Amino acid sequence: MYTKHKWESDRWFNFSYVKYLPADYDESKTYPLVVFLHGAGERGDDLDVACRHGLMKRVREEGKEYPFIYIAPQCPDGKYWGCYTESLLAFLDDMMATLPVDPRRVYLTGLSMGGTGTFMLAMADPDRFAAIAPICGSGIYWYGEALKNIPTYMVHGDLDDVVPLAESVNMLRSIHRRGGKAGLEICYGVGHDAWNVAYGDDRLVNWLLSHKKI
Repeated sequence: MYTKHKWESDRWFNFSYVKYLPADYDESKTYPLVVFLHGAGERGDDLDVACRHGLMKRVREEGKEYPFIYIAPQCPDGKYWGCYTESLLAFLDDMMATLPVDPRRVYLTGLSMGGTGTFMLAMADPDRFAAIAPICGSGIYWYGEALKNIPTYMVHGDLDDVVPLAESVNMLRSIHRRGGKAGLEICYGVGHDAWNVAYGDDRLVNWLLSHKKI
């Protein structure tokens, strides 16, 4: 199960966050790290709400176990992940310094507002992540150059009327034009909640874990 924490910093925004540790957790070993950015509907000060979608939904409802450390910070009401790019990177620095993380296996994923945040955070520090998986997020496709060296896997519903599918399509094309590796899974007949497909089984997790920085 996950535990709830508060990150304290004198310089950066102090995130509340959820931490999940694998069943075989041993501080003498190193583990992959998956960082999750929630959507706009999960903002606030209730960490259970921040975990109602994504990988922790399966942990809560199915008792699912994962072989990695999972960290999910919470964004405050009325704000967006883009407001906290530098704070998120400092937060991640501290998580990696205090937890037994394999620095070659750090992954980033998020949905909706968090999908957009995934693009933005990876663009801010392209060398940090082994792979990213933005779900139904808005792409910053004019800056696709920054993602050309990061394996990227997007999932988007074709009936999404909140963040149009074109956002992921344009991001895909932008990365490809620059020689990068990106894929897009289009969920036909699905609206904005493509996260139920993306996180509903182990395919996305297995894809992330298949990548490692050299």
